[in-house]
Amino acid sequence: MEIEIVTLSRQGGRSYNEDVYGHWHDERYVACLVADGAGGHGGGDVAAATVRSSALGGFSAAPSLDEASLRALVEQVNRDVVARQAEGGKLAGMRSTVVFAAIDLESEALAWVHSGDSRAYLFRGGAIVARTTDHSLVQQMVAGGMLDEEGARLHPQRNMLLSALGSIEEAPDITVSDRMRLLPGDVLLLCSDGVWEPLGDECLIDTLHASRTPSQWTELLDAKIKEHAKPGHDNYTALTLWVIEDEDDDVTRLLPESVAASDS
Repeated sequence: MEIEIVTLSRQGGRSYNEDVYGHWHDERYVACLVADGAGGHGGGDVAAATVRSSALGGFSAAPSLDEASLRALVEQVNRDVVARQAEGGKLAGMRSTVVFAAIDLESEALAWVHSGDSRAYLFRGGAIVARTTDHSLVQQMVAGGMLDEEGARLHPQRNMLLSALGSIEEAPDITVSDRMRLLPGDVLLLCSDGVWEPLGDECLIDTLHASRTPSQWTELLDAKIKEHAKPGHDNYTALTLWVIEDEDDDVTRLLPESVAASDS
């Protein structure tokens, strides 16, 4: 089984980029994340960068796909963001979403954890077989039957989060998935709302079907976002991980190359 990771992050129509992505691996485990900071005036990017360093550092010190371990990991990340808030100034009100995925190459298993509206998608056979559920007002309205997914994507309050990291008085919502089997041909997408919001799930599926490589897919996602997004649109970040069947089924290899598309 061969794994390839390709990344894309752009500031969109904003003056700076508060999204970050990151990944780490050793011989057995792979971890990757996307975080979308908020707070403005430089606070959001610090929050997101804090999430990245805390999550990847914590996981690399004690890799595990257990539900309790992943939950504890993000709880510690939240405390680390709160600690940085105490520095005051532009950092005092900073927040960040997170979506974090962990893979055990030995058991070919995947689990993810998230808080906020940055998403994880698992595609198999070109279809979405698993997806995170946003911690947002419109997602709550979808759950209550007041909106469908398309209506939520276009709703004027679609950016109102019910949870994000950077909260100590009220613990953030943290959702951990079950362990999922990872198969050759599977595709994992982690992305900020700047990706899924302007495109929708059907466009994600259509662009995946039109792509033969992860690089082609990220390039197509980039083009489609620029085509559909409104002026002043949000930062957008995507991390794609493709599981490719190797000629030697007994060899598992992680390609270290990560192609990052930057703003031109």
